[in-house]
Amino acid sequence: MLLEALIGILIFSLGVLALVAMQAVSVSTVSNARYRTEASFLANEILSQVWVDRGANYANVASYAVTGGVGASTQSQNWVNKVNQLMPSSDAFPPTVTIANPAAGGRQVTVVIRWRAPEAADVSNHTAVAFISDP
Repeated sequence: MLLEALIGILIFSLGVLALVAMQAVSVSTVSNARYRTEASFLANEILSQVWVDRGANYANVASYAVTGGVGASTQSQNWVNKVNQLMPSSDAFPPTVTIANPAAGGRQVTVVIRWRAPEAADVSNHTAVAFISDP
């Protein structure tokens, strides 16, 4: 009878340990999903600003370029500061916004946001590409 009780306690203990491990993985996954969602919103924010403020003949688009975490204008630098505030370790992995002039006309804007979550070993990234054209 004692042996059955000990085996029952062992099985119950393993179940509790499995639940604790699942909870830890769940917290990590939710945290990662939050960062991915935040990166998506941030990329959409800068792309929306470029779209609205593109100017005649795309005169203002180049002012939204970001290289090495430094914005070409006040608007883009404010966005970089927001990224650094909301995304972990993004100052070590600065965001970039590149502007290309495709042969079809318009402008192709590529936004890359990189971060490393506190519990992660690898760097994560979110890339968004938009084609800015005349309405």
